Amino acid sequence: MSEEVVLVVTSKVKKFIKEKGEMNTSAETIDMLSKAIERLCLKGIESAKADGRKTVMARDIIIDHI
Repeated sequence: MSEEVVLVVTSKVKKFIKEKGEMNTSAETIDMLSKAIERLCLKGIESAKADGRKTVMARDIIIDHI
């Protein structure tokens, strides 16, 4: 990614971690989650293109791609 774009909702991630683990969340965590989402999306795009589609579908997103 040429420019840093946050692909997760920071407040929601922080709230989730706080509620589930009673822990705080560092800025680096948000960056890493965004990078993981980016990789998943790029793999999904590749999969859809390989199938000749212009729509990324749930089946294109494989958790093992992280």
